[in-house]
Amino acid sequence: MSPVEKSRYIKILAQELGFMFCGISKARKLDEETAHLESWLNKGYHGKMHYLEQHFDMRLDPRRLVPGAKSVISLAFNYFPTQTQKEDAPKIARYAYGRDYHKVLKKKMKALLGRMQESFGDIQGRAFTDSAPVLERKWAELSGLGWIGKNGLLLNKKTGSYFFLAEIICDLELEADGPLKDYCGTCTACIDACPTDAILNHKTLDASKCISYLTIELKDAIPNSFSTKMENWVFGCDICQEVCPWNRFSKPHNEPEFEPHPDFSGMSRTDWEEITEEVFQKLFGNSAVKRTGFSGLKRNIRFLKTSKEDESSPDNYS
Repeated sequence: MSPVEKSRYIKILAQELGFMFCGISKARKLDEETAHLESWLNKGYHGKMHYLEQHFDMRLDPRRLVPGAKSVISLAFNYFPTQTQKEDAPKIARYAYGRDYHKVLKKKMKALLGRMQESFGDIQGRAFTDSAPVLERKWAELSGLGWIGKNGLLLNKKTGSYFFLAEIICDLELEADGPLKDYCGTCTACIDACPTDAILNHKTLDASKCISYLTIELKDAIPNSFSTKMENWVFGCDICQEVCPWNRFSKPHNEPEFEPHPDFSGMSRTDWEEITEEVFQKLFGNSAVKRTGFSGLKRNIRFLKTSKEDESSPDNYS
């Protein structure tokens, strides 16, 4: 097969495995990203995610992850759910409703890589999904899966942004796709809606202020300065996606493993505040919520509850 034929065949295989989009880029060093990444780290926008300071050169060049790599295959998988939480319940980000996406997507990418090896012979490749020093959104943008929006997420005209990204870096010579146009225009909905002012200009995120960082990545106590800004979120945050006009085109996924536990959508505020470790394991033992753990989730719920109690205290009346 020619590189063009191989590329077309890989996209067919990806679609058969349930991926929404598949695009391809030439594996190279992202020289244009060097200054931006260095500046972002120097300004401390990564907060206490010190692992982002590591493997700097590897983040910019996929050939350091897969020697001899020639192509980066970028993939997108829909996770927009059919179910919603009770209106007054503490909220978790939609991507964490069902089974941990790392496990689901790794299984699918392993299958894709296996079928590629069956078809093309002994190729070298590795699959990643938010699990290695890879600039996923940039590669997805270069591969034509969408454009990077002002909130730093990848957006697509047809589906919005409720999808996971994954990559296969391999030594196959493939036909590369080109990037798409940026369709954000003058819209600033995500910037205006962010309650912690984490979304800055020039598609830059101050992650140290992001509710997702505060509720998941931060292991210390959440600073009191955020007590009135959490907007009822206890694991992650979807605000910038909820207000994005392009997400009006989002359609529910059809992946059974991303369906939440049957008891999840019926949980009230009281159920969340009184959650036990046994219930936590039943609902979230196989989900991404385990990243913060039971103690981390309880911390977030207590912080939210204390903040609301402080807001309603007569001492705060003015």
